[in-house]
Amino acid sequence: MLMKLFFICLLLLLSYEELAQANTPEKIGETTTQKGMLSLEDINTVRDNVQKSSANYNQILNIQNDSTNLSAQRESFKIKLDRVTSSRTFQLVYIGAPLIAGGLIVKYGDDHFRSLRNEYIPTFRQHYDDYLQFAPAMAMIGMKLGGVEGRSSWSRMLASDAFSVAIMAAAVNTLKTTTNVMRPDGSNNHSFPSGHTATAFMAATMMHKEYGLTRSPWYSIGAYSLATITGVTRQLNNKHWLSDIMVGAGIGILSTEFGYFLADVLFKDKGITHSYLEEEQFDRFHNPSFFGLYLGVNLLPGEFSMHNGSSLSLSAGSNAGLEGAWFMNPYLGFGGRFSVASMGVLVDDVAQNDNLDIFTGSVGPYFSYPISSRWSAGSKLLAGYSHFSKYTLSSSTAEIGKKGGLTLGSGLSMNYLVKQNFGIRFFVDYNLLPSPVPGNCTIKHLLTAGGSVNVQF
Repeated sequence: MLMKLFFICLLLLLSYEELAQANTPEKIGETTTQKGMLSLEDINTVRDNVQKSSANYNQILNIQNDSTNLSAQRESFKIKLDRVTSSRTFQLVYIGAPLIAGGLIVKYGDDHFRSLRNEYIPTFRQHYDDYLQFAPAMAMIGMKLGGVEGRSSWSRMLASDAFSVAIMAAAVNTLKTTTNVMRPDGSNNHSFPSGHTATAFMAATMMHKEYGLTRSPWYSIGAYSLATITGVTRQLNNKHWLSDIMVGAGIGILSTEFGYFLADVLFKDKGITHSYLEEEQFDRFHNPSFFGLYLGVNLLPGEFSMHNGSSLSLSAGSNAGLEGAWFMNPYLGFGGRFSVASMGVLVDDVAQNDNLDIFTGSVGPYFSYPISSRWSAGSKLLAGYSHFSKYTLSSSTAEIGKKGGLTLGSGLSMNYLVKQNFGIRFFVDYNLLPSPVPGNCTIKHLLTAGGSVNVQF
């Protein structure tokens, strides 16, 4: 307020001095009725100038206040976001629920992921997954018998595990008997979801709870690696679709989370034998370098003209690969992506027997903006090469593919830092691809939506 009064008084003095200099002896008679006195017009002019200056000053103050309020709102949003993502409810479901949702989303593209397996390793048959599913649980019990103290006493651990097994078994068996999904190899109609994968991820989460959170995160990494191998092997063995694997993994994780939650309610503080590791502190402005597994679904709208006058189009398909980037600061990095896409082929709207595979490798700058300590938004600009595999159309003797060309790509993503060295990403990518038809120079637009799990470094 004092600054405002000082500003107004200063304007009054300057206005008076300017008018006094302008009122020379020759003009005094014209502008005043008495020497040394201002006219009514001059007084009105000064008053208008003061009012305008006061209004401008108030506008400046309002802009400053709005800016301050906006900054406060942004900071409040970041705090609320971190509070929500650190809550018990979020921690129970943030991995399992997205896996189940993702499995349901990719279900319509199961044939495309299976075609990759059938084309490159059709004779794969191994049985170690029948035993590997139990490995994390056996390791946990072995460590307990060996005297390695974990989170819980024997009674509390067994109760937590019993709750987890009951929830998992009920969910898996109910879905298997009600959905009646045929296995890829046609052996029976109990494909959905994968019981082996659910068991493996349930056991891995038990190890994570007992030793990964109390002793070392490497116990968690090892257990989840074995569970992932189990799930991948079930698909390679042609026993399950990708959607079976993803939903099974989600059910396994959620079963253990809720099993331990029920035991916590029942036992309260009794039977806790080892405290958690020191709580991780997340730096909002860390360098978000990452490397991980990339999974998505594709859509390539439009048609390609063939030499015989037919039109060729590609149906929605799947995309799998690896992606990573090294960041020199919180905002800018450099990396690349290698992916294999599998898409159905239609000629004059008639579906062909096999899928067309597209191999793409690209590099370029990656961008990131930290929204909060755990959440960040990302983008990228990539350039590289795409190659179409050789493909003979079943409706004719014509061939497509066996060619490639320059590809350009971009994308948007939301990234969540689960742990210091583990993150998940949800993305939408856009790519420009050459035509798979020989002699056709049309450029097409490929959209890919999906997610990835990443090691952060």
